Amino acid sequence: MTYPNNPDGTNPPNDTSDKIIKSDSQWREILTPEQYYILRKAGTERPYTGAYNDHYEAGLYRCAGCGQVLFKSDTKYPSHCGWPAFYDVEQQGRIIRRTDRSAGMIRTEVLCRRCGGHLGHVFQDGPPPTGLRYCINSAALTFEPSGK
Repeated sequence: MTYPNNPDGTNPPNDTSDKIIKSDSQWREILTPEQYYILRKAGTERPYTGAYNDHYEAGLYRCAGCGQVLFKSDTKYPSHCGWPAFYDVEQQGRIIRRTDRSAGMIRTEVLCRRCGGHLGHVFQDGPPPTGLRYCINSAALTFEPSGK
């Protein structure tokens, strides 16, 4: 389904009731330097270095900026791309997709809808059932083990 009120037609209309807005200095106070670089400056961690690249414990992956649940461990898979990969989001509407024309490529950037933090990118080379690969920076995530 496409949504005509959004520039690329891919996102549902935003409900801003829980939107988190902070100043640059406030983000710097609550995020580590690496988290700040990735979430607020659209940086990328080096491949195969992130804490969650080879992590397969059962639980939930949350946005490191605002704590919103983004992915479940049962959608994570070994993509061998160097970053954590998921084939689906926990709930539609929790991320924003937008065209990214940086680095001489055209990709689809993935951001947290709640705080606007850069998470990574989504590609159409993932496994069934979605065929998607959400390639996400470990530093953009926190992990909550099942049963907590």
